[in-house]
Amino acid sequence: MSDDAVLHVRGRVLAGPEDVRDELWVVGGRVSYDRPAGARDITTVEGWALPGLVDAHCHVGLGADGPVDADTAEKQALTDRERGTLLIRDAGSPSDTRWIDDRENLPKIIRAGRHIARTRRYIRNYAWEVEPEDLVAYVAREAERGDGWVKLVGDWIDRDLGDLSACWPREAAEAAIAEAHRLGARVTAHCFAESSLRDLVEAGIDCVEHATGLTDDLIPLFAERGVAIVPTLVNIATFPRLAAGGEERYPRWSAHMRRLHERRYDTVRGAYDAGIPVYVGTDAGGSLAHGLVAAEVAELVTAGIPPVRAVAAASWSARAWLGRPGLEEGAPADLVVYEGDPRADVRVLAAPRRVVLNGRVVE
Repeated sequence: MSDDAVLHVRGRVLAGPEDVRDELWVVGGRVSYDRPAGARDITTVEGWALPGLVDAHCHVGLGADGPVDADTAEKQALTDRERGTLLIRDAGSPSDTRWIDDRENLPKIIRAGRHIARTRRYIRNYAWEVEPEDLVAYVAREAERGDGWVKLVGDWIDRDLGDLSACWPREAAEAAIAEAHRLGARVTAHCFAESSLRDLVEAGIDCVEHATGLTDDLIPLFAERGVAIVPTLVNIATFPRLAAGGEERYPRWSAHMRRLHERRYDTVRGAYDAGIPVYVGTDAGGSLAHGLVAAEVAELVTAGIPPVRAVAAASWSARAWLGRPGLEEGAPADLVVYEGDPRADVRVLAAPRRVVLNGRVVE
């Protein structure tokens, strides 16, 4: 398309869960609901249009052994794009991916900087590994480097204990989260275990990743504080394999991981029913493939979240939570067009008909 070309999206435009319009126009890379006067170079796309999908837990620039080169990071981002993911919250990466911001054909990224973990308590080459007395300083550093988010590792296996345990004393977490908030950043944390959650939530954390340890006694606390969760169920599906691999050396940890996996759907449904905000994230990067956002939406439906709310968790609601527009008048034209209504059948999300990024058809 030329710079003065106009894109006409016709059929059903899902500007919101119940806000369905017949058409929209893309003029100068932005959304308009008014037909442009005198437009001649018009390309028409037909189908069901959604705002570009959101993967709220993704790692661009991260591989199984740590940071990857720019070519690999580009392939990761392109894989997400071809599946309709046009907005990513990068929940921790050791790679500098700022160059992606200059590429109009790649998804937009909201970065949380690099993971901050306890010494020898996370995956090698992924995180800054620090002790509690240095946590505030590293949180301040990553708050300055990120895009309004900081990522902590809230718990991990303690090899002496042989099981998951919390990484940070309550007072260290409180001070670190307060410093992030002072600098205008929100804080999220990787948490598998039950034991890490209460202290982090009462310390003021904004979001918890995975949240497999969320129990009935903790759900009211999350709901009261408005703490969001990003369950990453496509990642939690790997727990049985991880447990089998650690059975011989860490049987207690293996049994714990299996229990967390077995109750995963009940955990997510219990959170949703209590009014806890739930968003779609895949944990792509590291050992998990990119482009799994549709599979994660389907997992939320399997957990018992109504389809329209599962779609919202990857589109309208997720964008609002991250402070990015959807298909409002004048917003950047980032949208995905499908054959059918994803609210009726979320499997539609796995097969985009067209992907439009910054007003241009890219897929």
